[in-house]
Amino acid sequence: SRAVPAARAVPAAGASVAAYRDFARTAVYAPAQGPDWVSAWTETSGTDAILATLHDGDRPVLALALEVRREGPFKVARFMGGRHANGNFAMADKAWLATATVEDIDRLMRAIAQARPDTDLVALERLLADFDGLANPLLKLPSSPSPNVALAVDLDGGFEAVLGRTPGKKKAKRHRSQERKYEAAGGAQRLVATTEAETGAMLDAFFAMKAQRFRAMGIADVFEPQDIRSFFRRLFTDALGHERPAFVLHGLKVGDTYRAVTGSSRAGSRFICEFGAIADDELAHVSPGEYLFFDNIGEACGQGFTIYDFSVGDEPYKRTWCDLEIGHADVYVPLTIKGRAYAAGMRSAAALKRAIKGNQALWAAVKRLRAMARGKDQPEAD
Repeated sequence: SRAVPAARAVPAAGASVAAYRDFARTAVYAPAQGPDWVSAWTETSGTDAILATLHDGDRPVLALALEVRREGPFKVARFMGGRHANGNFAMADKAWLATATVEDIDRLMRAIAQARPDTDLVALERLLADFDGLANPLLKLPSSPSPNVALAVDLDGGFEAVLGRTPGKKKAKRHRSQERKYEAAGGAQRLVATTEAETGAMLDAFFAMKAQRFRAMGIADVFEPQDIRSFFRRLFTDALGHERPAFVLHGLKVGDTYRAVTGSSRAGSRFICEFGAIADDELAHVSPGEYLFFDNIGEACGQGFTIYDFSVGDEPYKRTWCDLEIGHADVYVPLTIKGRAYAAGMRSAAALKRAIKGNQALWAAVKRLRAMARGKDQPEAD
């Protein structure tokens, strides 16, 4: 008969983090549950973090890294990184996934409740349905669709096949035209950050670009807090120490200035664009982001990835490439009566966001109002 896994939840520190990193050597997991992400987040944010684990005897089979934060009168356990953690899939043993049950996941939630009686709710948001064909065990619990779709490119057949499934000839012709215009402005270089200095320079450029972009859109800059910036500096710098970094920065320089920057992760068969930005300057009309994505997607094909994932968010520039829509799901597990009320409110808010974003005219009106509130007539185009 099947052994019943034992569950426990402990603070994310010292020996527990070392054990988590050891488990990662043989487990599958999405980037925001990886040991480098967890270490960088806990060490730069000072967060109240826990590691919840299922064990089959002495062998870990599922591990969940969470941070506990106060949200008004509630305490909520979430994936580390907040809204920066997308396409989530907890660290898991491949063989065990085939036998995972809802009782196993319930047992893990009860361990969290027992270890942290002060926590009202476990909010597991933006969950992948599967990771390289392996079903997400957290979705054995009741779930609801996340408000935002994720868009991706099917890389099957290589870059020529990708271009064949999109207006490829037009893209290639435009890429050559852009290159000529960049040559006239000092020449274009696509760079990969391979040193701490290059990492810092690319991130400095990205943070400045993104701040400008968010101001134009009339929304808060989610990269502005110093702890967020410190986290990404640590994450991408630490990645340089690996033979095959899980996190990588690409930048497009024209002349001596960065005009576009992307930050990406590698996870299984996926190459994931975690973030990107372009400079709003005299060369913005030449679309440096489009130029950089052309080369990034081509490189992902050459490296054997089967999906180029643009991550969460529906934007016109993504639609010009993407032929896949990836739905994420949210799971809310109340641990207290207060938590039950908060979970109901979060589900209702998510449903309202889905309804608004599913109505093109209404969503455009919301974006205009949001920009006007920040002193702009309308949000600038990507």
